[in-house]
Amino acid sequence: MASFFVFVFLLLFFSLSMLQSCCHGATGNFRFDLHHRFSDPVKRWAAERSGAGLRPEEWPEKGTVDYYAALVDHDRVLRGRGLAEEVDQTLAFSEGNVTFRLSTLGFLHYATVSLGTPSKDFLVALDTGSDLFWVPCDCQSCAPTASANYGFTNNFDFSIYSPNTSSTSKNVPCTSNLCAAQNECTGGANICPYRVDYVSNNTSSSGVLVEDVMYLTTEDGQHEVDAQITFGCGQVQSGSFLDAAAPNGLFGLGMDNISVPSILSAAGLTTNSFSMCFGSDGVGRIIFGDKGSSDQDETPFNLRKLHPSYNISVTGFLVGPKLTDTSFSALFDSGTSFTYLADPAYTQLSESFNSQIQDKRYSNSSKLPFEYCYLLSSNDTSSLIIPSINLTMKGGGQFSVLDPLIFITSQEETVYCLAVLKSNNLIIIGQNFMTGQRIVFDREKLVLGWKKFNCYDIENSSTLPINPRNTTAMPPSVAGVPSSYNPEATVQTRNESQGTVLPVPPVISHSSHSCSCFIYTHLVLLILFLAIL
Repeated sequence: MASFFVFVFLLLFFSLSMLQSCCHGATGNFRFDLHHRFSDPVKRWAAERSGAGLRPEEWPEKGTVDYYAALVDHDRVLRGRGLAEEVDQTLAFSEGNVTFRLSTLGFLHYATVSLGTPSKDFLVALDTGSDLFWVPCDCQSCAPTASANYGFTNNFDFSIYSPNTSSTSKNVPCTSNLCAAQNECTGGANICPYRVDYVSNNTSSSGVLVEDVMYLTTEDGQHEVDAQITFGCGQVQSGSFLDAAAPNGLFGLGMDNISVPSILSAAGLTTNSFSMCFGSDGVGRIIFGDKGSSDQDETPFNLRKLHPSYNISVTGFLVGPKLTDTSFSALFDSGTSFTYLADPAYTQLSESFNSQIQDKRYSNSSKLPFEYCYLLSSNDTSSLIIPSINLTMKGGGQFSVLDPLIFITSQEETVYCLAVLKSNNLIIIGQNFMTGQRIVFDREKLVLGWKKFNCYDIENSSTLPINPRNTTAMPPSVAGVPSSYNPEATVQTRNESQGTVLPVPPVISHSSHSCSCFIYTHLVLLILFLAIL
C-alpha cells in the first residue's frame, strides 16, 4: 500500500511539472474541465474500470430527486458548516433564494426549504403576516401530496415530515420560551402543542413544536449553514390548507420570537432583517440578513406590544393626477395575494381609478370577487393605459404600485380588474401591490424599506407550463394572516382563474477558457483518477 501512494505522489509531481512546462508562456488562460462525481464522463471512466467500487447502474438517474440530493449531500460533507465569524453575510435557502408566484396555489410566492437529516424538501408559502413556520407532519388531516392535485404537469409528491425519520429532530418541551401554549400541555409527554387560526374561513394548522436543522447557504454560495430552528409539526390542517393554499407548509416571517428571521438573528447567523423581491414575471427572491440600500425609501412600523406586525401608516394616495388625503394603517403581508382596503379608502381609490379608465365597465358576476373590472377592447395589452397609483407613506416616501391589475382570459374575451377588494375594517397591502419592488423588513431599525427592483434578468429565465385544474374556482388568496390580527375581518372567496405560464429558476452553467494544454491536462487528470481508484 505504501508503494502505491509513493507511485501516486511521483505521478502527481511529474504531471504537475509537465503541466507547468507545457503552459509556461502561454498567451491564453489554461483550463481544467471539472466533472462532478455523477457526471457522464466519470460514469464512463468508472464503467471501464473493473473493481473500481462504483457500479454505474446504481448511480442516481440525472434529473431525479435522488440525483440532486446526492450532489447536495456530497457538497455538505466537503464544504462544512459555520458562519459565526460572518454575521454580516446574507443567507438564502440551500436550494437557492428564488421564489415563485404560483397561480394554482393561491397566487402566493413559494420557495423550497430543506429540513431534517436526511433532508427533505418542502414547497412553502412565504408569509410575512404570520409568525410560525409549519410543514405537514405525521398527518392526521393534511392536503393531498400528489402534484396532479394542484395542476402541475410534472409528476412528484410533496414531502411529509416526521420527527421519527430525522436523526436531528428534537421535541420542544413545554418549558421552552418559544412554547406559547404552556397552559395546554397535558400528560407526561412534555411536548409543546400549537394551534394557529387564520383569517380565511375555518383555516387553521395544529400539531406540536419540534426543533430540527434547516439548511441555508450564504448568498454568494461560499458557505453552508445548519440552522437549528423551531417549527410546527403540522398534524392537522383545515380550511384553505386542505385545498390549494400552502399545501406543503407555510413559512411564517413575522416579528414574533418563533419566526425563522427571529431565530436566525438570535443565533447570530444574520442581522435582524430580510428582504423579498417580487418580479413582474412571477419570479422573486428572499434574502435573510439583507438591510437594503442607502437610497431606498423607508417608513416606520407601527408596533403593538401584543402581536407585533409589519404595520405601517399611509397618509394619502395619488391615482393618476388626482390626490386624495386620507390616512389609514395597513399590514404589509406577502401571504395575502391581493390588496384589501376598507372605506373610505376603498371607495376613494376605486372611484378615482374608475373615472380614468376608458374601457367599458364589465358587468360583474358572482364569479368575480373584484368590483371594478373592464372588458379589454384590444388583445394587445401593451396599448392598455391605466392611471398610476402611488401611496404616500408616513415620512413622505412614495410607494409606487406597479402592478395593480389582474387579467382573466377566456376564449371569448379578456377582462381586467383592479385587484383590490373591499374589507369591513382589515386593511392589507397584499403581494400584488409589492410587485416590482424589493421590500426590506428591517427589524433592527423597525422600518419598512422599498425600492424599484428587477429581481432577475428576463432573458436568463425560462418558463414552465403549469396547467390549472379544470375548475372555475380561484384558490383563496389569504394564506397567512392569523385571526388574532383582527378577529372581525372577513375574507372573500376567490373564483375564476386563468391559465398561466410560470418561470423557473435560471439554469447556471459554468463556462471555461481554452488552453494549449487542454488535451494534456485531460490526460493527466484521467491518469490520476484511474490511479487513485
